[in-house]
Amino acid sequence: MINLSKKISGIFVAVFVIGFFVFTLVREKGIISFHENKVLATPPEISHITEKEYFDKLENCFSDHFAFRSRLMTLNAQISPYMGESIINGVYVSGNSLLNAKKRDNITEWKSADTINKYAQQSKGSVYVMAVPASDGIYTEKLPEYLRGYTQKMQIDSFYSSLDTGIKKIDAYNTLKMLSDNYIYYRNDTKWTSYGAFCVYRTAIQKLGFLPVTYDKYKIEHAGVDFRGNLYNKTLYTDTKADMIDAYICINGKNITEITAYDENLNEKKADLYNKEYLQTNNPYKFYLGGEDVLKIKTDAANDKKLLVIKDEYADCFIPFLTQHYSEIAVISGKCRLSDYSGIINPDEYAQTFFLFGADNLTDKNCIAS
Repeated sequence: MINLSKKISGIFVAVFVIGFFVFTLVREKGIISFHENKVLATPPEISHITEKEYFDKLENCFSDHFAFRSRLMTLNAQISPYMGESIINGVYVSGNSLLNAKKRDNITEWKSADTINKYAQQSKGSVYVMAVPASDGIYTEKLPEYLRGYTQKMQIDSFYSSLDTGIKKIDAYNTLKMLSDNYIYYRNDTKWTSYGAFCVYRTAIQKLGFLPVTYDKYKIEHAGVDFRGNLYNKTLYTDTKADMIDAYICINGKNITEITAYDENLNEKKADLYNKEYLQTNNPYKFYLGGEDVLKIKTDAANDKKLLVIKDEYADCFIPFLTQHYSEIAVISGKCRLSDYSGIINPDEYAQTFFLFGADNLTDKNCIAS
């Protein structure tokens, strides 16, 4: 009787597994995962079966399209902490916040620094650089001890030491560390909040030659109150409190007169500093600058000060503060070649160039197109 029961159980499990596998194969395949904010892998063509990476691509495709993937990830995220697993898919669950749990490597050759050095050597104006730490770089003490070896502070110092002496380095780390008890980082994302950006702006803008606009001169609008960012996308962990996406509006300040966005074909369209349409998408952070890669922002500031910003996504919530000081700001993503937009952006027309990147992104040799 016991053997019969085992056989029935085995058959049931086998049928369930095979059925699950078949359902995964025949179900309609999506293109993106909304909750994970990622493009799903496509199956490799059978004609490429002899290629070395074929079965890796096939495995990635099966994993991405696994039946009930998002629900199973959410279930795993809810159960894991109760089973003593504090790290979920490379993310550390720390109280009411999520932190990246990836160990950092000691980088001795900085391709991104070489690219900036080359730009500075050819530039007629002043060049400024700011490397912004990720949330786990500031809250290192919350991580398990074995993840604290090579800190982000060491990483940023190494990067800055690779820059030429004529380049002006702006310190974001110490300002953020000093204010770490405040809401300066999202709970569900590696990036700083608008308030964190504002705190660093007060120091950075003085390095750029201006007095900062004080906090009381801003009206703060909570544009989005249920933001869950890139760390949530990795885990689908929902026990942390959702984040707020804020817009800082300067009261009686300088006005934006025109914002123009450009695509890779140099076609132009009108754009906004804040785009609320993105708040209802799977990437609400594009609320800042509308997720555009190339912009020209013009204001009614009564001066001829012009700034070129070469950046990644960390700059998107920072740039609105700069608009109070410049008559024109040109913005270009680091992944875009500046030479491809020479008809629109001439670096010689800008007395200051500001490279603003997340410190972890600077480790990627391709983060600034050369």
